[in-house]
Amino acid sequence: MSWIGVDLGGTKIYGVVVKGAEVVHEAKRKTPTQGGPLAVVDAIAALVTDDLGGLDGVHGVGIGAPGVVDVVTGTVHEAPNLAGWVEPFDLGPAVAEAFGGHPVTVDNDVNVGTVAEHRIGAGKGANELLGVFVGTGVGGGLILDGRLRRGSTGLAGEIGHVAVEQRGRLCGCGGRGHLEAYAGRAGLERRARELDGEGRDTMLVELAPAKRMTSSVFAKALAAGDPVAIELLDEAVEALGVAISSAVTLLDLRLVVVGGGLADRLGPAFVGRVEQAARSRSFTSNSPLRVVPGELGDRSGAIGAALVAAEGVAVQHP
Repeated sequence: MSWIGVDLGGTKIYGVVVKGAEVVHEAKRKTPTQGGPLAVVDAIAALVTDDLGGLDGVHGVGIGAPGVVDVVTGTVHEAPNLAGWVEPFDLGPAVAEAFGGHPVTVDNDVNVGTVAEHRIGAGKGANELLGVFVGTGVGGGLILDGRLRRGSTGLAGEIGHVAVEQRGRLCGCGGRGHLEAYAGRAGLERRARELDGEGRDTMLVELAPAKRMTSSVFAKALAAGDPVAIELLDEAVEALGVAISSAVTLLDLRLVVVGGGLADRLGPAFVGRVEQAARSRSFTSNSPLRVVPGELGDRSGAIGAALVAAEGVAVQHP
């Protein structure tokens, strides 16, 4: 039995066909920057139909979407990292309609990524863990007693909007001092361009003068010893350490899995620094905390979306 999983991100839409726990086909497309939610629905339909071989033999489709997701209605309420998404949008029903009524489930992208790492990735065998995904933004997913926890409003584990600096930098959501403003790729880019405008020349802007600063741009600038890149990523490590140590203390966790495009590109050394930053703030002197890199890379969200659909964790549409 096959399932399709789709990871809807700020820069790309990535899809997989899964049989059991094995990925048998994969494809990706750029996320539309114009046309809002309806353009995204068209892109998902094209990805599945044209690139993944269609729906013959596919039992259902799972979608991991950024922002606040109502898994009962399939509605994406807030998605600040998706261009043109202002009002709540019924993504699940819209995609199901595009597929002629084929079953579709929708959950938060980091929730499904965390499920994938827990089931078959770096968190396999753990009963409890926190997933932290550092990409365009920063998201979190929470596994307690072996189960994904969403909370009463679907925000459980949403570590990216935990405040790490009182009255700090403006976040994409409109709040201030949130982790995402200090460690998400979009927040890092905003700050890099601000510093460049203040006269602090940086390789980050030289490599991406008029286009998005990808994770590889940050990796190249860091490897070249660019002072602004070093400063920004030092701040990102510290902010992640503050947020993770607080979450770990509150929930008494032993394992944190760090994934996402930026963390994956910067590699285990970056995650190791985050572990040190979190452990240095530990409430106990001999903390058992481990902060480890995710194992599934770009595939985690799409695989997790397929697994969540297969497990019937979210509600199917129509």
